[in-house]
Amino acid sequence: MSPRLLSWSGGKDAAWTLHAMRQRGDEVVALLTTITDEYDRVSMQGIRRDILHAQADAAGLVLIEARIPRECDNATYEASFADALARARERWPDMDTIAFGDLFLADVRAWRESLCARLGWRIDTPLFGRDTAQLARDMHDGGLRARLCCVDTEQLDARFAGLAFDAALIAQFPEGCDPCGENGEFHTLVHDGPMFRAPLQVREGETVLRDGRFAYTDFALA
Repeated sequence: MSPRLLSWSGGKDAAWTLHAMRQRGDEVVALLTTITDEYDRVSMQGIRRDILHAQADAAGLVLIEARIPRECDNATYEASFADALARARERWPDMDTIAFGDLFLADVRAWRESLCARLGWRIDTPLFGRDTAQLARDMHDGGLRARLCCVDTEQLDARFAGLAFDAALIAQFPEGCDPCGENGEFHTLVHDGPMFRAPLQVREGETVLRDGRFAYTDFALA
């Protein structure tokens, strides 16, 4: 089997995808993450870049960054993504597959598949179609530990920002909130789990509201 690349957000779905791939014997060699230049943080999650690199180190994997501006159109994103894939293939010439942590959004998966096909890549979505309530339990029972680093306050109360992703938290989610946040209700920062050689020590900072909607809780390496 050829070496695999994994799209890495720093959150639980990507981390659990890595765990699942290793369990089935895949040779995952690198992570690809999109970084917003102005913030120097993971796009969407808002995770600090030094935490991102600590995650990659804990996973024992190479990290490949795709850099984009804060106000990024689709063409700019695709160009940066294509460049990152090209750099990965330079290092691993027989690499042709990138995995994503998609769970059930078929339109998002189809868009990724189309984009990657144009660039000469295949995609893999090991967790796709899994029941997200059971998956959330499996993650926690399997040792994954994460904190909510971003909450969409139009879907979930801002008080959830910064909390630990565990059974007690999931039980508090309102009806209609996906237990894994697959509809964008929340994003997470993983700091421990079976995909890491050692846990990350992080400390919670302030929570700020951006764009009048998204509550971001800042975490730093302790």
